[in-house]
Order: sequence, then structure tokens, then C-alpha cells
Amino acid sequence: MMRKAPAFPATPNSASLALDAPLGLSRLARQRAMFAVLCFVWGTTWLAMKIGITTVPPGLFAGTRWVVAGLALLAWRRAQGHHIGIPRRLIPRLLAASVLLISCNQVIQLYGLRYVPAGLATVISSALTPISLLGFGVMAGQERFTARQGWALALGVAGILVLFGPKALAGRLGWPEVAGAGGVIIGTLCYSAGSILARPMMRTIPAADVAALTNLLGGGLLLAGSLAFEPGSWTAATGLAWGWPAFGAWLYLLLPGSLGATMIYWLLVRDWGASRTGTYAFVSPVVGVLAAMVMFGEHVGLADIAGMALMLGAAGLVLRR
Repeated sequence: MMRKAPAFPATPNSASLALDAPLGLSRLARQRAMFAVLCFVWGTTWLAMKIGITTVPPGLFAGTRWVVAGLALLAWRRAQGHHIGIPRRLIPRLLAASVLLISCNQVIQLYGLRYVPAGLATVISSALTPISLLGFGVMAGQERFTARQGWALALGVAGILVLFGPKALAGRLGWPEVAGAGGVIIGTLCYSAGSILARPMMRTIPAADVAALTNLLGGGLLLAGSLAFEPGSWTAATGLAWGWPAFGAWLYLLLPGSLGATMIYWLLVRDWGASRTGTYAFVSPVVGVLAAMVMFGEHVGLADIAGMALMLGAAGLVLRR
């Protein structure tokens, strides 16, 4: 018999209060607004990552921003007078979640992105994220599978295939592209498993602390590995050869990506659960298409509109109360 998903009451910490406080909006409305911000930011990060890793080693590019993000969050919490303490029994879980969420996910996915078209990477990541979050959540006893979730997943995957499939899968894929696609798959699974592993910690540790510590620990391990093993990392560590496009992409990934959207993600995982929050993967590709229309004048046909409608419908089906 399937276990009922455990309740995760909101931890009364200054980070969540700061996001939940003003404007007189209901809590649900604030959460939906946060979800919209999450979809927009993470819908535009693929382009930034692609720009950055063309000139900077992927491990160094990702490791530096996650370390800076973790240090910034810890400094913010300390400035608020909050003492960050981790129960000894949770340290192994925290380390494992950090490695899965940041270290493994980032380096494997970014190296995969070097050899796979961005459209195909979007198809894989967007389709697999909510499915793997739900699957891991059910196995961990945090989620219950319902018929509505099943229909939502089916709609979302259908929409992604209609929107990106013909473009991404056009042409013949060689072994580098197959290996790159495998990297994106493994990275996505690591991220989903880490999210499920980290959620129970937020019963006793504020979401802001979980975000800060996973960023710092995972990013620190990734940065150390890059400096030890990644070719060209010591030269690139000076930042002199990055160029403005790569540096601008790094700043975008750091500020709205690692600091803003990641904090929102953890708060929503705490309050909504991982699979419901993971439906951002059905909305963020739509954001990417619309951004390409505005920035680059790309044409959108009837099939594109149909695919976006299916994905938005899938997210709406899951997000309904």
C-alpha cells in the first residue's frame, strides 16, 4: 500500500518570511507568482550556459558561481542574525544531496551540452525532470501518484515532443551527440534524486540554509575537481580570457539563476512537493521560445503554438488545487 506523503510545515525563518510577507496577497497567490518567476528565469538559462561554456571550462564556470552563490546566501543569513546549525545526523544526507544537486548534475549536464544541440537538451531535460521527480518522490514516500498527475505528465511530454521533437531530432546523431544526450539524462536524474533527498531536511533546517549549504558544498567540490583535473581551468580561473559574453552569462546565472530562482525552488519544494514544483519544466521551454521570438525574431508556427499550449495545460492541471 502506498504511503501518504508526509507533511512539511513551513519553517518559521526569516528567508521564508521575507518572501511571504508583503502586498496583502494570499499565500497561494504568492506561491504562484514565485512559480512564474522560476519558470521565466530557468527558461532563459540554457542560452547563458551555452554561451559560457564555449570559452570557459564547464566545471570552473559552474563551480565558481555556485560557490559564490552559497557564500552570498550564508552571509545574508548571518547578517540577519541567524545561526546556521546542522544536526550531526543530517550531515551525510546534506553532503549526498549537494553532490547530486550541484556537483554531478552540473558538470555532467554542461559537458553533455557541449556535444548536443540545445533543442535536444531542452527536450530531454524538460520531459525527464517532472517524471523523475515524481518517480523518486513516490519511491521515497513523499508523493502519491494520482490519475491527474498521470494526465498532466502525458500532456506535458506530448507538448514537448510537438514543440521541439521535429527540430531537435532532425538529422543524424553521431556518437558525440549520443554521449551528450546521455550526459543531459544523467545530470537530470542526479538533480531530481538530490531534490528528493534534500526535502526531508527542511522539516528542521530552513529552506534558505539548505540552499546555501548545498550550493557551497556542491560548488566547492565541483570547483576543486575542475582545478585538479579540468584542462585549462587554472588559466581560466583568472577570468582574463572569458570575454564579456561569458562573464555576462555567468552573472545572469549567478544572480537571478543561482540566488533568486534556486531560493524560490527550495521554498516551493518545501511547500508544494518536488513533482508539483517540477512542472516548471513544462513552462520554461515556452519561455525560451518566446524569448527567442523577441530577441532573435524566430518564427513560431502552428505546431509550436500547439506544443506550448499542451505544456501550459499540463502545468495548469498539476497546479490546480
